[in-house]
Amino acid sequence: MATTRRFDVKDLALADEGLNRIEWADRQMPVLAAIRDRFEHEQPLAGYRISACLHVTSETANLMRTLQAGGADIVLCASNPLSTQDDTAAALVKEFGIPVFAQKGEDNKRYYSHLEAVLKTGPQVTMDDGADLISQLHGENNAGSSLLRNVIGGTEETTTGVQRLRAMQANGELAFPVISVNDALTKHMFDNRYGTGQSTIDGIVRATNRLLAGSVFVVLGYGWCGRGLAMRAKGMGADVVVTEIDPLKALEATMDGYRAMPSLEAARIGDFFCTVTGNCEVLAQPHFEKMKDGAIVANSGHFNVEVDIGWLEKNAKKRTVREFVDEYTLKSGNRIAILGEGRLINLASAEGHPSSVMDMSFANQALSAEYVVKNGKKLQNQVYPVPDEIDREIARLKLKSMGVRIDKLTEKQEKYLASWEEGT
Repeated sequence: MATTRRFDVKDLALADEGLNRIEWADRQMPVLAAIRDRFEHEQPLAGYRISACLHVTSETANLMRTLQAGGADIVLCASNPLSTQDDTAAALVKEFGIPVFAQKGEDNKRYYSHLEAVLKTGPQVTMDDGADLISQLHGENNAGSSLLRNVIGGTEETTTGVQRLRAMQANGELAFPVISVNDALTKHMFDNRYGTGQSTIDGIVRATNRLLAGSVFVVLGYGWCGRGLAMRAKGMGADVVVTEIDPLKALEATMDGYRAMPSLEAARIGDFFCTVTGNCEVLAQPHFEKMKDGAIVANSGHFNVEVDIGWLEKNAKKRTVREFVDEYTLKSGNRIAILGEGRLINLASAEGHPSSVMDMSFANQALSAEYVVKNGKKLQNQVYPVPDEIDREIARLKLKSMGVRIDKLTEKQEKYLASWEEGT
């Protein structure tokens, strides 16, 4: 069982700062607040243990408060070694009695020890951002164990995690149902596009203090995150280049006004590069050797595999020139700056997505957790989308909080849409 006496955070003395940060974020999270009020009265999660592996930010803290208000027994660890806000982690422990295992900058050994600490509480519901928690549960040490058998279902926040889970499902290895929060329209259309777009630019600018206007900014991958990033970079005055493997997305990028080209061609002209693909070695030796002196490279995909930093470590001279900026000098004399160790730059050097978009994403998490508790035992061991009624309810609540009203179909319109007889 989780207990408030067990945690691993940097410094509990930071709790006051963290509480201020949590309260500031909460002002822009009205949908989650409405769900928290309902949860407090209805207690839909009472008696359930939820283990969460998420970025430990002020927005996540408000999700944890919501789950706790619903009666859940919560324990939280970080889903990335550089994404934790230490003051937020301290506040969750000290002010809300939620066990947290997370420290910004933790090494791999500590990171995985935190995953194990969270799993030892015996979760009945998992909540992931990247599927590390579920992967550990399905690993050799836990496969077939009571830990795995006790889980009735889980949720997954991000594209990368959903990809991993679908691979597990395809191999027949997924041992319980998982709700793909990332597939909700109120998640990826807003969080991935507007959240990633703004926060990635924020992270790059904070780390480098460089001007984007007049630069060539290369976006590698034109999914929802790439769309948002390209839009924001263009808004900052950059000449945006997009690289893609999907002809439909490349065509869309072209129609949106960007130059689409192969990544090796883009490597020659880019000033800034940012990967948002969810794949490995998107930027590697052939690209590095073509980049101009002073090229700046960042990643905003979940894992730090998109940039082949291992090759740079072996073949270039490294020095840290600023916080979150490592400069690698190649044998040619050209220098390449890698931001945030190749990890999610929006969380490594900035604060992640704005609260107003995480409001919808975490509303999906909270309501999906409630759905898993109510329906998990009836579901198959596969990845499910967020139910449409949840998606639309979140959109309705968000519009209401913004003071936006919309039309409703008339009875005649509903009848017309349900018929086929009337034509020209």
